[in-house]
Amino acid sequence: MAQATDITLWEAIKNGVIKDNTIFKLALSLCPSIAVTNSLKNGVYMGAAVLFVQTMVNITISAMRKVIHPKVRLPIFMLVISGWVTVVNMVMAAMAPDVYKEVGLYIQLIVAFASILARAEMFASKNNIRPSMYDGIGMGLGFLFALTVISFFRELVGKGALWGHPLINAKPLLILVLPAGGFLSVGILMALFNWLDARYSTGKTAGH
Repeated sequence: MAQATDITLWEAIKNGVIKDNTIFKLALSLCPSIAVTNSLKNGVYMGAAVLFVQTMVNITISAMRKVIHPKVRLPIFMLVISGWVTVVNMVMAAMAPDVYKEVGLYIQLIVAFASILARAEMFASKNNIRPSMYDGIGMGLGFLFALTVISFFRELVGKGALWGHPLINAKPLLILVLPAGGFLSVGILMALFNWLDARYSTGKTAGH
């Protein structure tokens, strides 16, 4: 068994949002980043759902890690993920039916997100509950951050609105709310994010 890792909440957040951002750095779970980010509301709700599932899965796997047999760990992990996704799915269907009509299918697909299974395997199954919870919060916030940025950009430029409220009188670039525009938006923001990260990292290194 790998040595346990002790991290602070702030370290976990920096890691999830910047160093190992699910979308901008690892390029995982790109389907929802294209499909649900044509509006800020949908992007935020989807990101919040993933944040909750990622955190709760990490906590659950960490709490069960000593009783999970290594040979059946992956099916157990998938069952745990499915259980928490079901909880989110039912809550969103009841509490936000208008959003659920648009993103409900993608909420159910959280079960197949490689990023959630990877953190359960690589971190939660090897660490205590507190650092596992921190890791889940950090990675979940990274996903929420990415979807918020992408959906903010697409809705503002593509519709001239935010959260469904018109803000810009100029003619919007409607292509950005289409699937092709989603790929374009993600590519532009991914390049910008990595450029800023590289520049900041280089400046920080030079400062030392």
